Amino acid sequence: MTAREATRDLVTVAASAGGVRALQRLLAALPADLPASVLIVSHLPASGKSTLAGVLQRVTGLKVAFARQGDPLEHGRVLVAPANRHLLVVDGTVHLSQGPRQNGVRPAADPLFFSAALAGGPRTTAVVLSGTLDDGAAGAAVVESHGGLVVVQDPAEADYDGMPNAALGGTKNAFCGSIDKISEIIVRQAHRPLDPVKPLRDMELERRIADLLRPPSVPEDRPPGAFAGLSCPDCGGPLYTTKAAASANLARYECLIGHAWSPRSLLEDQGSALERALGMAARQLEERMLLTRRLGDGAAEHGHTVSATRFHQISEETRNALQMIRSLLAEIPRLQNTPDDVRADLPEAEVP
Repeated sequence: MTAREATRDLVTVAASAGGVRALQRLLAALPADLPASVLIVSHLPASGKSTLAGVLQRVTGLKVAFARQGDPLEHGRVLVAPANRHLLVVDGTVHLSQGPRQNGVRPAADPLFFSAALAGGPRTTAVVLSGTLDDGAAGAAVVESHGGLVVVQDPAEADYDGMPNAALGGTKNAFCGSIDKISEIIVRQAHRPLDPVKPLRDMELERRIADLLRPPSVPEDRPPGAFAGLSCPDCGGPLYTTKAAASANLARYECLIGHAWSPRSLLEDQGSALERALGMAARQLEERMLLTRRLGDGAAEHGHTVSATRFHQISEETRNALQMIRSLLAEIPRLQNTPDDVRADLPEAEVP
């Protein structure tokens, strides 16, 4: 295929909560002879055997499999990110990375979109389906800035509208529509020739992909940005402010290990870490309250009045502290109930 005959034949798809049903509907609507490669990231548990590839194969004539290191990109083939591995595109082949978690998950959508934007440029279509939070939003913005197409499931149709809303909020020209419309766009774009476009060099994006491909034993030798005054929820190290790429100046936080966070995902994980910490403190205080009460009761039985009074006093003070911790725990759901990034108005985009 010549440069003038190039089409959008690299389709990257992100999904999370509610995403299996959305993926089934999407693949069922795509023809078996689709002249494009399809790569899918769905948030999977790090442990346990996933059956996602088999579940998707049952509804489509496309060939579906879990991606393996070095797999070539083939038209009519669907590759699914395996559990606990980022899925990347480098030089026309698939690379699997056990690099640091991004937005608190691995596999994550952003690394796939970043690498596809760098490898495919305008040949890339990024599809964002049902899911919570905002993984994929930064990646979608980078795909768009590199000339690719961003297509987002209508938040009103998605089971969970967090990821679709975030992708729409982070891009300028994304198409928002139903899964039926999305499948039509993928097919149309896979057949429509693209005008020749000069590749866009993006040093920040190249660094990000290189970091994900770096062996875990090779440490990062420089801070990725300015110190943010925050700590990483994954490793406890300092966080630095970065951007998704030179072409998409979206705020990111990254530690020296390479864990990367959007502001939204960082806020969510901080809330979870706080809840865990408070829960642990509550358990310790409850045990201390019970132990000091028993010691006080035992001292009283043996006539040790001073010791009994002191132990009971400590038990009561601990009970008061425990009540305070429990009241804070009760407030955690409200503190975590931060609004999703949404567009106040979703204009009707022209169907590409």
